[in-house]
Amino acid sequence: MPTLERHDAVFVLDLGDGENRFHPDWLTEVEAALDEIAKTDGPHALVTSARGKIWSNGLDLEWLGQNSEQYTAYGVRVQALFSRVLTFPCVTVAALQGHTFAAGAMLSLAHDLRIMRADRGFWCLPEADINIPFTPGMSALIQARLNPQTAHEAMVTARRFGGDEAYERKIVDQAVPEPDVLSTAVSLAATQVSKAGPILETIKTRLYTPVIKALQSLE
Repeated sequence: MPTLERHDAVFVLDLGDGENRFHPDWLTEVEAALDEIAKTDGPHALVTSARGKIWSNGLDLEWLGQNSEQYTAYGVRVQALFSRVLTFPCVTVAALQGHTFAAGAMLSLAHDLRIMRADRGFWCLPEADINIPFTPGMSALIQARLNPQTAHEAMVTARRFGGDEAYERKIVDQAVPEPDVLSTAVSLAATQVSKAGPILETIKTRLYTPVIKALQSLE
């Protein structure tokens, strides 16, 4: 389950060491961590990390299959998480040490910056392969954070991008050796801690107003 630590002015939210799918209990822990960070005064930033081979595989399709009556509420909650991270009142950095797939990839895009392992692991939007359409909000988020050619290829062909290629295609901001992913993310976040506060939240909200509106609905 997710855990939260603080390294000087940088919070590190560890998503876990498994597939880190968006089970409701997992979402509760992540939301609680964001609540705690949001109450912080003074300079701070957020790094979202994980352990093992996977950063996040996204939606918990097994749980959703067993709880289909909660589809709408679950979808609203997931998209609210995307919106919240996208407009979070401090600089956010995703430290992608492993596979980052589907809604997990979308969550990474909601962060301001991304550091990815260069040698192994993939960033991928597999929805076309698994026959799950992107919601309008998901589509808006992806198109807002990727250039048009990359967004089209990622969404239509479900191509898997390794770290170096993800950097070349501007999906991530840096690709570094695995041992350096977290430390690079923390160091980068530390340079941005002075920006935390309501002004930054306002800037992000106005920058992504159409995306936020799209994420507020599943239709």
